[in-house]
Amino acid sequence: MSGVSLLSDLLGSIARRSWLGDRAPKRPVEVAELRALCLKLVRSRGEATGVMVAAEILRGVRSLDDAALRAFFEMLATEFAPDPERLGEAARAYADTPDATTLSRLQHEAEPPRQELFRRLNLAPGGTAELVKLRERLLPLLRTDAAVFRPVDQDLKHLFGSWFNRGFLVLRHIDWDTSARVLERIIDYEAVHAIDDWSALRERLAPPDRRCFAFFHPSIPDDPLIFVEVALTREIPAKIGTVLASDRVQIEPEDAQTAVFYSISNCHKGLAGVSFGSFLIKQVAEDLKESIPNLKTFVTLSPVPTFARWVADLPEADRKRLQPDERKAIEIVAEPDWASNPERAEDAGPGLLSLAARYFLRAKRDDGQPVDPVARFHLGNGAQLNRIMHLGDVSSVGLRQAHGLMVNYLYDLPKVEERHEAYADGHAIAASRAVQNLLPASASRAANNTQSAEPAA
Repeated sequence: MSGVSLLSDLLGSIARRSWLGDRAPKRPVEVAELRALCLKLVRSRGEATGVMVAAEILRGVRSLDDAALRAFFEMLATEFAPDPERLGEAARAYADTPDATTLSRLQHEAEPPRQELFRRLNLAPGGTAELVKLRERLLPLLRTDAAVFRPVDQDLKHLFGSWFNRGFLVLRHIDWDTSARVLERIIDYEAVHAIDDWSALRERLAPPDRRCFAFFHPSIPDDPLIFVEVALTREIPAKIGTVLASDRVQIEPEDAQTAVFYSISNCHKGLAGVSFGSFLIKQVAEDLKESIPNLKTFVTLSPVPTFARWVADLPEADRKRLQPDERKAIEIVAEPDWASNPERAEDAGPGLLSLAARYFLRAKRDDGQPVDPVARFHLGNGAQLNRIMHLGDVSSVGLRQAHGLMVNYLYDLPKVEERHEAYADGHAIAASRAVQNLLPASASRAANNTQSAEPAA
């Protein structure tokens, strides 16, 4: 691997020479030209030639407009797919004689040539990052033509699952002394609570009761894949405002008992569906426990990004079965500036919490998992749904997406693996009694797959 990497670096400048000739900068690259280069690449046996051709393909793909890019992906979907006739012959041969030889042939024929093409493109200087960006450009096409483009996406996702395996990732502590290039990316990628400027970033990194950790890949050393921001506190906070307040009272790490994961941001859309976030939280929790032994509680302060939409989309038949305080809450949150009116906000609280308990414990997708994406992430990691907070986030985003609700997910380290397995096996939701008690009696009697647990303080 090191030899290939060295070769890739040495050829980085040479690769600027275009296989498309001097005409390339003067006109758009044609998909037919890229097709010829892709065929050349998969048939090439020389490493030097392969690296240069790979770099040229990636350069050409970068220049494609939307229509040409679509044609390029269509070409990959059709012309770099397995040969049906050869695959059928291999399958029949294995069915007749199921041994190592026929199995190897079947596996060879079943693998799309696209995967070998992507492997060779990965050898180009910056190839890994380029392929991640390529998938990012592919994903929008899946919304309209999934049947055509899904095979290409599955191949990229399959390879990324190996290339971004936890064993290759590097966990780094991000602080105010981290390189400016990385810090700029933290500002850009923050997806939960926006960082407005460098001063705001300093408030999240420099104080003694703040931490930030990120996963990096050796092929993309200055660009984080995912990062988490942590607040060290004495108690579990119920509002994001108290965590982000610039005038808050700072504490020393040795005075903290709770680590609050208050923002987790995936940095690259092209890595959607490639799971490494669970490893990040567990690794950070273990590292914090080792470096700050007085920490007792590891908990998130999480958004509820699809709650308001779920409430708005409730079928009329379901609305008729709601409790009076739930219907009242729906009426109140439809009022402008309701959250800034203390009386109306208080009146909305019981109904919103009851609706939220239905949302988390009863609302399911077709596959049996919760409808909330953040819940799927944390419950799948082995966390417990610990507490739902009214008016936890009264920012414009928090009110628009969740009517101000926020949630604590508790990472009880000795029980994480047990809960992870229970969720993986049957989508069992680990929820505290405090959360379960928010359910109306009628909803509590409904069939469920919820594990009872004691609430955290």
